[in-house]
Amino acid sequence: MKPRTSNPEPIPHLYTVIMAGGSGTRFWPLSRHLYPKQLLKIMGEETMIQQTMRRALRCTPPGRVLISTTPAQADSIRVQLGEWKDSLKDNYILEPEARNTAPAIALAATEALQRDPDAVMLMVPADHVIHKDGRFDAAVRLGTVLAGKGYLVTFGVPPSRPETGYGYIQPNRQRKLAGQGKLAGYAVKRFVEKPDEATAARYLKDGHYYWNSGIFIWRAATVLEEIARHQPGLAKGMKAIASRGPVRTVQGKAADIYRTLTPISIDNGVMERSSRAAMIPVDFRWSDVGNWSSLEEVSPRDKAGNVVSGNVIDIGSRNSILYADRRVVATIGLEDMVVVDTPDATLICPKTKSQDVKKIVGILKQQGAPEHLEHRTVVRPWGSYTVLEEGPGYKVKRVTVNPGGRLSLQLHHQRSEHWVVIAGTARVTCGARRFDLQVGESTGIPRETKHRLENQGKIPLHIIEVQDGPYLGEDDIVRYQDDYGRGERR
Repeated sequence: MKPRTSNPEPIPHLYTVIMAGGSGTRFWPLSRHLYPKQLLKIMGEETMIQQTMRRALRCTPPGRVLISTTPAQADSIRVQLGEWKDSLKDNYILEPEARNTAPAIALAATEALQRDPDAVMLMVPADHVIHKDGRFDAAVRLGTVLAGKGYLVTFGVPPSRPETGYGYIQPNRQRKLAGQGKLAGYAVKRFVEKPDEATAARYLKDGHYYWNSGIFIWRAATVLEEIARHQPGLAKGMKAIASRGPVRTVQGKAADIYRTLTPISIDNGVMERSSRAAMIPVDFRWSDVGNWSSLEEVSPRDKAGNVVSGNVIDIGSRNSILYADRRVVATIGLEDMVVVDTPDATLICPKTKSQDVKKIVGILKQQGAPEHLEHRTVVRPWGSYTVLEEGPGYKVKRVTVNPGGRLSLQLHHQRSEHWVVIAGTARVTCGARRFDLQVGESTGIPRETKHRLENQGKIPLHIIEVQDGPYLGEDDIVRYQDDYGRGERR
């Protein structure tokens, strides 16, 4: 069931920008480069990005929610945010490639400013867990007051442990800028990059340092001014990009310019250098769920302290993370361990080593292994496909097209395809021909031939697709018509 919420009144001129371009390497093998943590159901019945969207709607109407991501991830996000597809249709801001947060924010700010010269931006990561929405709302409203005064506002979270994976902020308690009582905003005294354990322990004991949550509020015009002041090369590149067309879909020469931008975070590039930085200490529960061991902070545990999900049979394990996808996973007597099983990869490590999972992903990437990139089943706006088998020069997929769904009108330069219908009825376009295929019937699609697959029926369409050719990558697609706004040839 969808949660019932009583939303406060929208804040005038406020745009919520959901930052959804991350790769989530520390949650491998459940997360992949093309299916990151934000698309997972970490808590409850909804994925993290769906929960973030509902939180955004407490402050802004859906037409003022912008999604910052990459073309490779946009398809999966559109599927998960399908409930709001009409409102979000023109609200995806697509980076040609990820260049860290400062370029992404500059792009989003440019778009917001074009829509509203008084735009205020609430920047929220798509993959954070936040409890006590009412307190979050109150902090956002105070943040908009500070943003209206020209400040770049961030939320500071009281640390609960000597965490070395977060940046820290020390507010200047002598310079209160707005608010009263526990909810107030202060000038920032200093930012501290990820400290060592002894320093983090000292900060925790001191009580005057806060974790940097990565949630920001500012006027679009203000953050662009500060980017121009502290990152002039980025500002110059962004102006050149904006002069060449809509920044929502950076293409052609503008995309080439974007790829030359220096990848730098908004924290290092702007916030740590700006005299306008402000911080609001917040009192809602927050976690970025950065790795498998942090899952126990936000998930229910059994009497032995285990977080258990899926088809797990356990005897006598304690304080462990146990996850099974389809196969039975049996564990006996484990302590402080992580076990994660998916159809094509399994992770086993001590919880103390869960930060190192990203190293495994790096090795897989160096080897060119597909397991770092995506799952065997890949979700698309029209349905999904599952890779059943592949080898040199061939790949076999099971393709599912939802009722009413259709793939783009496309062609491939490097491969031919053969389709066999195993359920439903397929409407096929192949060159100048258009025809239907029933169960058991098949057809071939030669390379360099425009084609399309549609399901005009009331039940899911399933086909087996056999690809043949020297290159079988998903990027060998030239789209001519597409219902989902994905890179059509003009």
